[in-house]
Amino acid sequence: MWPKLSMQKDFLGSLRGAFGAKSTPLIGVDISSTAVKLVELAGTRQKPELSRYTIEPLPREAVTDGNVANIEAVGAAIERALRKLGSRTKSAAAALPTSMVITKRITLPATEREDDLEQAVEGEANQYIPFALDEVNLDFAVIGAVPNDDTQVEVLIAAARREKVEDRVAALESAGLKPSVMDVEAMAVMGAYELMAEALPGKGIDQNIGVLDVGATSTRFYVFRNEEQIFMRESPFGGNQLTQEIQRAYNMTGDEAEAAKRAGNLPANYDNDVLRPYVDTLAIEAARALQFFLTSSAQGQLDYMLLGGGCASLPGLSDAVSRRTNVIASVANPFSEMTLSPGVKSRQLAADAPSLLVACGLAMRRFDA
Repeated sequence: MWPKLSMQKDFLGSLRGAFGAKSTPLIGVDISSTAVKLVELAGTRQKPELSRYTIEPLPREAVTDGNVANIEAVGAAIERALRKLGSRTKSAAAALPTSMVITKRITLPATEREDDLEQAVEGEANQYIPFALDEVNLDFAVIGAVPNDDTQVEVLIAAARREKVEDRVAALESAGLKPSVMDVEAMAVMGAYELMAEALPGKGIDQNIGVLDVGATSTRFYVFRNEEQIFMRESPFGGNQLTQEIQRAYNMTGDEAEAAKRAGNLPANYDNDVLRPYVDTLAIEAARALQFFLTSSAQGQLDYMLLGGGCASLPGLSDAVSRRTNVIASVANPFSEMTLSPGVKSRQLAADAPSLLVACGLAMRRFDA
């Protein structure tokens, strides 16, 4: 089980090169509210290859509000996914929802002794963490020297309630996996963004790039600039709203509506009566998130937007978001520049890729050094 004060350099996973080497094979495991998503990569950081991936649905309410409510059910789903994945790899990287993690940048005296830095972090953490330190997992990473003052360093600290970490660890272990890295979802998305930036105009350099990640129950809007997250906003709107609209329109149960949505097996009036209104509402949510960024940040305009999550490929969504935001939008695909193993079906991957941002970012942790 994880120690009370972890300092194991595997909790954040946010700063490349700040943590211990992860050169061994690793499976990225995204535990979302509706499914577990597994991704395994090979190759190198400069030329990653997609070895295999799979998505396994979760029972209703196995994960609620980001919490693993049913460890046994989640573990069983991961075990089923592993059988489908067909990998011998046992090491896994998982992530906590960003809302469960407290992060803070602090300034500390520079020192070459890591023990001294750990003690300083622990002493400062009490000011920022509203829990007793023996109730949390705490980690830190040195960002770099303070500009114009080489006697001080900037340090990123992160903490989460210990039981939140342990629930995910228990689910992974029950499926036969060895949890090697516990990341933060926002940082995993940043890892996937770094892959996608290569295909953007000018590789996204010195630009503000938005990533709208539409989950089942919530939508997160990130803005990245030069490999740094500069903004994030979460709103309680997601793919479940579309399922509920299908339920109401066609008198279906929730399971029937979800199955029909995934299979595309819906009445002829679905596009006009249900899908288009939902797409427009989602585009309005994107515009609202962008407005929050523009009014709360001095970083300037948004240059481009990538759409992630299970709803990203809905017909007309990219165009609707572009119209509402006056920003060019396209569907996110972190695998677009990767070599695919023979077992990966490219057509199916194109449909699944937008929902694999977190899992892909976690899988990239195998290349950290």
